[in-house]
Amino acid sequence: MAFSTLKQHLFNGEIAIRSLVSRYTHRSPRYSKSGVVDIFLCVVDHYEPQVGKPGRDISRRRVNQWLDRYPQMAMQHRDFDGHVPPHSFFYPWDEYDAWELDQLSALCRAGYGEVDLHLHHCDDTEDSLIEKLSEGLKVFKSHGLLSQWSDGSPAWGFIHGNWALANSRFENGHNFCGVNNEVAILQQLGCYADFTFPAWKQTAQPRQVNSIYYALSSADTPKSHDNGVVARVGNTDTQGLLLVQGPLIPFASKTRSIPRLAIDDGDIAASRRYSPDRFDRWIHAGICVQGRPDRVFIKLHSHGAHESNLDVMLGEDLPALYSDAQQRYNDGKNYRLHYVSAREMFNIIKATEAGIEDLEVCRNYLLGPLERTAVQI
Repeated sequence: MAFSTLKQHLFNGEIAIRSLVSRYTHRSPRYSKSGVVDIFLCVVDHYEPQVGKPGRDISRRRVNQWLDRYPQMAMQHRDFDGHVPPHSFFYPWDEYDAWELDQLSALCRAGYGEVDLHLHHCDDTEDSLIEKLSEGLKVFKSHGLLSQWSDGSPAWGFIHGNWALANSRFENGHNFCGVNNEVAILQQLGCYADFTFPAWKQTAQPRQVNSIYYALSSADTPKSHDNGVVARVGNTDTQGLLLVQGPLIPFASKTRSIPRLAIDDGDIAASRRYSPDRFDRWIHAGICVQGRPDRVFIKLHSHGAHESNLDVMLGEDLPALYSDAQQRYNDGKNYRLHYVSAREMFNIIKATEAGIEDLEVCRNYLLGPLERTAVQI
């Protein structure tokens, strides 16, 4: 076994142990002072219609599948507040196609989701990265996308392509980023939060797991997001970029005759099918703002444009996920289920830090939504 492979296995083992400890040292959300647990469920999609470089006809067919099928599916589901599930499309600027982004914009303006920024890049400098992101934000805004800060500048969520935030992945002579100081650059350009992680089996995976926390940047050291200051009630001016992690939970796999340790990383895919026990694990990850264990944040991820995942997600797994969550975790006495976009999840986190109780106020606490229009999809 090559040293690099052995090192990766040891690293993954350490993360599994940390995740296990994190799981059983979190205060259970069931024991909240209020008696009811609010669950905020968000699906962030590394949405890549051009994955595999299939040609324009196929990539457009992938987008049209979402335009046709997602509204029909979403309208069958409502949370405690009466909202349909909004899908968070993190569209890759490095694979930009004007027609694709126009279609997603129409879907989102009709009330079915929001678009944020996804970027694959390698061997960049600080200057070249700033140039790429600045141009991407300008184009996204021209499509009527992204929220904005109080000064009118674009506000946007981020997912790093290939997981390699802040120069944290370098394999076989290939650099998947190049910029140690990426976290600071994202903040400088208006990024409200990063939604990249978990990145199970990747060296980019932080050692801090099942957390919402703030990461500082370093021009001299890669992977500055390895750990940070957890979000907590009463702290409203913490320095750094907010990282919103999804669950990373070890469990005993039942798919083989001999039980084995497996990891659930919140991925919805053809190879990671939904089942009710997964939702139970995500709940018990207990990802919250410290001091409010009765507000549980479940951020899942997907690669929903590829045909295999698309058919599974829209045909079976998203309907099953939403139906199951509504049936078991939305009784109004023990649990209240809230479907949120990435932007809304950020707002609720920040409002929770500030002690805001009204959840409808929390949804748009700092960053407002796109204006909805009666769009024909």
